[in-house]
Amino acid sequence: MKRNHLLLAGVLICAVSGSAVASAQPGTTSAHSARTIEVVLRHTSLGSILTTSSGFTLYEFTRDRGGEDSCMKIRGCSSVWPALESAGKPSAGAGVKGSLLSTVRVSGGARQVTYAGHPLYIYGAESRGTDYVGASAFGGNWYALSASGHAVR
Repeated sequence: MKRNHLLLAGVLICAVSGSAVASAQPGTTSAHSARTIEVVLRHTSLGSILTTSSGFTLYEFTRDRGGEDSCMKIRGCSSVWPALESAGKPSAGAGVKGSLLSTVRVSGGARQVTYAGHPLYIYGAESRGTDYVGASAFGGNWYALSASGHAVR
């Protein structure tokens, strides 16, 4: 019996280690890509802002025009500000207007989630806070969005 528990523990450790290694590989960012994304409204010191269901703040990039992801065209930008991708139709949590949620195709065939026409991003190193709202990087500013789709500064 004890041997079975040790074997099971070993298998679990290998599985967790393999997941950690896979998520640390360049080009894989599990925080911003999933089968289906749920966008929720979270109350913060800045007011109510859009986040992922995991609590990651969602940002717009002021250089984006016409619903097009400008960040991917700037060297190094998408590694710091990855696009929020969804394989399926994104869903709206409480307070989020489903009619404002959509996706656009980006290079490689992925679908980036948009809200009120704004492509959505997360900050790659963020720990679910709002410290980077208003950040200036890659030739533009990064703002959170309200449920109405307006910038929260």
